[in-house]
Amino acid sequence: MAEAAIFGPAFAMAGLTFVVYLRMYWVRIAQMQRRRISAQAVATSAEMAALLTDTRASDNFRNLFELPVLFYVALFVAWATGQVTPVALGLAWAFVGLRILHSLVHCTYNTVLHRFSLHATGAMVLWVLWGYLVAGWWS
Repeated sequence: MAEAAIFGPAFAMAGLTFVVYLRMYWVRIAQMQRRRISAQAVATSAEMAALLTDTRASDNFRNLFELPVLFYVALFVAWATGQVTPVALGLAWAFVGLRILHSLVHCTYNTVLHRFSLHATGAMVLWVLWGYLVAGWWS
């Protein structure tokens, strides 16, 4: 298996992060224009939280720098230790798919139970990936 294949999921996650970033600014600028909020009025996160009501995309953007950080490290570990296998790739792509679904829920209708279920399942996939990598490293 080509070792570089492990970077496909990383590119996909980076792409998701970029899409959510664009959505965040699209929503934020539209709301500021609609409510006639000056840029200076939201200079701090506290001011932004007080004045902007739709924070779904910005909340999701922040989420994309939590568990996914461990995901990116896991991909590098898989590559560096020669553990790019169908199992590692399958787990990596499963995590990406679950994060895409999580972002779709978070940035649209935002039902907490749906979002939490996707987040928890993605976290479990990530922990399984790390367990797989540790087990492979020990053997």
